[in-house]
Amino acid sequence: MSLLQTPARYALVSVAASLVTMALKFGAFWMTGSVSIFSDAAESVINLVAGLIAFIALLIAARPADKQHTYGHDKVEYFASGVEGTLILVAAATIFITSVQRLFAPVPLDSLGWGIAVLVLAAAINLGAARVLMHGARKHDSITLEADAKHLMTDVWTSLAVVVGIGVIILAPEEWLFLDPLIAMAVAVNILRAGVDLLRRSWNGLMDQTLPAEEIQIITEALQAQAPDAPFHGLRSRKSGSRRFIDVHLLLPGECSVQEAHELCDRIEHLVESRLNNTSLTIHVEPVEDDASWDGHCIGGVANDGSDQQARLPNNLQPS
Repeated sequence: MSLLQTPARYALVSVAASLVTMALKFGAFWMTGSVSIFSDAAESVINLVAGLIAFIALLIAARPADKQHTYGHDKVEYFASGVEGTLILVAAATIFITSVQRLFAPVPLDSLGWGIAVLVLAAAINLGAARVLMHGARKHDSITLEADAKHLMTDVWTSLAVVVGIGVIILAPEEWLFLDPLIAMAVAVNILRAGVDLLRRSWNGLMDQTLPAEEIQIITEALQAQAPDAPFHGLRSRKSGSRRFIDVHLLLPGECSVQEAHELCDRIEHLVESRLNNTSLTIHVEPVEDDASWDGHCIGGVANDGSDQQARLPNNLQPS
């Protein structure tokens, strides 16, 4: 598979946008001396690093399964978003410390009009890149591209907040210079929030969090549509990057032949896979007459055989 056919090509948009906006913002900081603009420029550095990490991670995730990684390499996306979240936290701490120092030692600001113009241009570039990345995230169901897109959108709002703050400083008396580091502190807090959210999502992915309730409902509906009288239990799911892995125990009459059971499972699998992309569904068939088959309470997961009362009705499904 060539680079142009993988989600990694979208990450290159982020890298290019970050390089351009980083140059613009540091140029604006050099002209104005504004620490709030510096905070915005520092976030662009993180955007660049995050874009490079996303690019490498998506290249690795695109590799097919091999003998050492039989489920593929998709989980690398969670490591990438975790590293990105950590870098964001470091950036937030750096900006906050710099802002506190500037709060107690203010310096005159120059050329603020040019600074505003540069930040507006940088925000427009990031907005365009974020829209492209979000399109790629939806197309390829990629948490890495989604994280990068949301990170760029955070940068857009940060830049606009700094623009508003600098506009106030231009119109306010000179004694109001303290607003500059205060704006930078607010930017740091906003960046911190984005970093914590990324770390949380990475943790959930690495811990094999179950699929969302609406996707679980699609699976249960497929089971009930193709095998309306067959109890099931042990419906467990997880997501690895853009891939969904699902397994379930289906209880069928003992006189059902292997061929009949196989054809029924095929119909269920095809129905689920037609509604959920990148899905691998494994169905374990058990004889309904055997007492040992009714072990859903031991396996866990979603059931309709009475072993999970909360999960019997789709409307009651809740993500864990």
